[in-house]
Amino acid sequence: MIEATDVSRSFGSTQALGGVSFGIAKGEVLCLLGHNGAGKSTLVSILSTALPPTSGTARVAGYDVVREAREVRRRIGLTGQFAAVDESLSGRENLVLVARLLGASRAEARGRADELLETFSLTGAADRTAGTYSGGMRRRLDLASSFVGHPQVLFLDEPTTGLDPVSRGGLWDLVRSSVAKGTTVLLTTQYLEEAEQLADRVIVLGQGRTIADGTVAELKGRLGGSTVRAQLAEPVRTAAALDALRRAGLEARAGEADGAVVVPVGESAALAVVVRALDEADLGITGITLTEPTLDDVYLALAEGATPLPERPGPRTGVPVPS
Repeated sequence: MIEATDVSRSFGSTQALGGVSFGIAKGEVLCLLGHNGAGKSTLVSILSTALPPTSGTARVAGYDVVREAREVRRRIGLTGQFAAVDESLSGRENLVLVARLLGASRAEARGRADELLETFSLTGAADRTAGTYSGGMRRRLDLASSFVGHPQVLFLDEPTTGLDPVSRGGLWDLVRSSVAKGTTVLLTTQYLEEAEQLADRVIVLGQGRTIADGTVAELKGRLGGSTVRAQLAEPVRTAAALDALRRAGLEARAGEADGAVVVPVGESAALAVVVRALDEADLGITGITLTEPTLDDVYLALAEGATPLPERPGPRTGVPVPS
């Protein structure tokens, strides 16, 4: 549903995007992560026909974003970083207007508006002018506008910025419902939890280029496996514990806390191996935890350059794997 091939964009001597390529299948949620200025919004602007690429090509729903921009716009919904509503109209009138512009009858437009007003908890303010809305309410109205036409492809550029937790969760549910019906979603966000909740794939951009591409699980796995941390009942026996774990085939090290041992493991089943090895060596423990890397860990490692991620074993079809 979305194909980008070597998409670049420059503003004078500043290169915002430097040859980004990827593809998104129907009903897939792709999340773009990256620091401010990484090129996320520029890429969304190009794919939604608001900005032409300097070079490269992109197609959305089978149509070229430059040569067939009108056809692209007929099939997409877009929410930008800032709410774009007509403040002189009521909330209901804003949604009815969008629906009518998309070809709905008056009855259909009002029905869809009422449905979305309820979904975004705006029914009580439906007949107030949008200019009287709070910032969060305007944001919810703007998001509702993106869903009016049941778009084939939905672009959400940091959609939950400024939303309260309840509204954020409601949007997540609406995205999931839309995806279940076949909508393709490209999402940019600063909330890593949002990416974990919604994304089938994550692309991390840095300085306008792709620096990582994969599922959340793949990116976590490329950073490193899980870690078991065991607190010994007798801290003075740390050396004996390390020896017992190494005899069991585990690479262990002493933890930062006195009497703790840390064991990197490839899967959660290794937790039992750690417990068994310590038990057989007559080493008691007062606590044990299994910790998996988070998407936060992945993002920070990439953003700070602390841990460059190794490549995946193989590329996705048509999508180059970054070095």
